[in-house]
Amino acid sequence: MSTVRGARERARIEVTAAIKDEARKQLAEEGAAKLSLRAVARELGMVSSALYRYFPSRDDLLTALIVDAFDAIGEVAEGAAERAATVPPVDRWVAVACAVREWGLAHPHEYALIYGSPVPGYSAPMDTVGPASRVGLVFIDIVRAAFLADALDMPPLAPGLRADAERMAAGFAQEVPPAAVAALVAAWAQLFGLISFELFGQFNRVVEAREPLFRQAAAELARSVGLRGVATA
Repeated sequence: MSTVRGARERARIEVTAAIKDEARKQLAEEGAAKLSLRAVARELGMVSSALYRYFPSRDDLLTALIVDAFDAIGEVAEGAAERAATVPPVDRWVAVACAVREWGLAHPHEYALIYGSPVPGYSAPMDTVGPASRVGLVFIDIVRAAFLADALDMPPLAPGLRADAERMAAGFAQEVPPAAVAALVAAWAQLFGLISFELFGQFNRVVEAREPLFRQAAAELARSVGLRGVATA
């Protein structure tokens, strides 16, 4: 009985992977808004009712793709932070930022799914929150480690931001000063803005040396958070 169950589980894993691979192909060709379970089933030679046993709705399939993408970029960020564990904080921040950029350039359609325009009619469930937090938590860990090592210069904090900064620090960045949390959130948004500008064509005919620009900007953002040091080239 266990052998049969194991074979069924392997078959389910394989079919689930095939469904998601075909869905990613559709994302690249048609965009997330046009993702269709029927079209996925047709391309895989499945009847729609069979596919519904794996993903009951389009939104369930979208959620699975979103979670996979967040987990993939999160794993890249965590790996880069681990490999740069012994370098100065600014260099570690830049290493993670560059790894995230490289993932986005290599997976433009998955990047667009999680950081691009919202999909009409889709509301992300709580299942996506943990995976979506992984990259941000890596940057928070870098700042937290610098603060605990007395290697963080406190950034300014506008009086009107204090309540938000304190709430954010208590909610997801314990042991990080509120001023640094506010600066970190702004820097995080700007990093992804730079990646999106490059990925979606806003730098075309404007910036050619995009990697050096990104590295310089990432280092400046690291220092805006209060991290010390000068990033190496």
